[in-house]
Amino acid sequence: MQSDSSVALKVNRSRLYTLWFGWYSRRQFRRFFNSVRVFMNPQTPLMERGVPVVFYANHAYWWDGFWSQLCTENFFHQNLFIAIEEPQLRKHRFFTRIGAFSILRSNPRSAVRSLEYAAELLLQPSIRQNALWIFPQGEIHHVDRRPLGFFSGTASIVSRVLARSPAIYLVSVVSRIEYLDDQRPELFLSFQAPVKIMPDTCPGKDSLREIMEKTAESHLDELKEMVVSRQLGNAETLVTGVPSINRRVETIGRKMRFWRRVK
Repeated sequence: MQSDSSVALKVNRSRLYTLWFGWYSRRQFRRFFNSVRVFMNPQTPLMERGVPVVFYANHAYWWDGFWSQLCTENFFHQNLFIAIEEPQLRKHRFFTRIGAFSILRSNPRSAVRSLEYAAELLLQPSIRQNALWIFPQGEIHHVDRRPLGFFSGTASIVSRVLARSPAIYLVSVVSRIEYLDDQRPELFLSFQAPVKIMPDTCPGKDSLREIMEKTAESHLDELKEMVVSRQLGNAETLVTGVPSINRRVETIGRKMRFWRRVK
């Protein structure tokens, strides 16, 4: 039986399983989305590999664990770690095979141990950059909910890392799903530039939590405005979905019109 201070579900990474999950994720995105598009700040993939990074994101969709792996493979090639609420991770234990571990906010002792475990993962020696993906809201909420309601655990992890490391990066990542011109929805992701924090520039746990929450809220508003105004030219298409019914009908219509003109 696990003690109160232990992490119930730890990372149990499998290289083969990670490769399979990357293939499976792309297959699912092609099936259920018209496209997955990413706004990437050019500085974000250029982070120093020896400095750990925390990607903190809003949590509005069931798909969040899938696209974090997809972006890691395409842009960063890091050691991905992801914190997931223990009840959810128990339902989907396969996520431990790609870098997930549990956190149980309802048990303070267990939650503290998970925060310490997260810091240990970020600090472990590696030729790749160690990256923690975390959703500080703790559970799924509507994308337009304000305030976002970040918990302080992410800021606590940053403080723990800075107690033993000279620096850490913070990167705001936000997501939004919208229906535009297709039967299937579009998934939009946006990455801000990394913010490098050092022990003498860290504002403290409470202030850092508030800064991160306000940053994510502003970031979400910016992404919403870009989608609503169709300012999508800077987005990279990561996945293109299989043709939906409306696209197939449009294709058939074009072919029929072409053959009528030929005849």
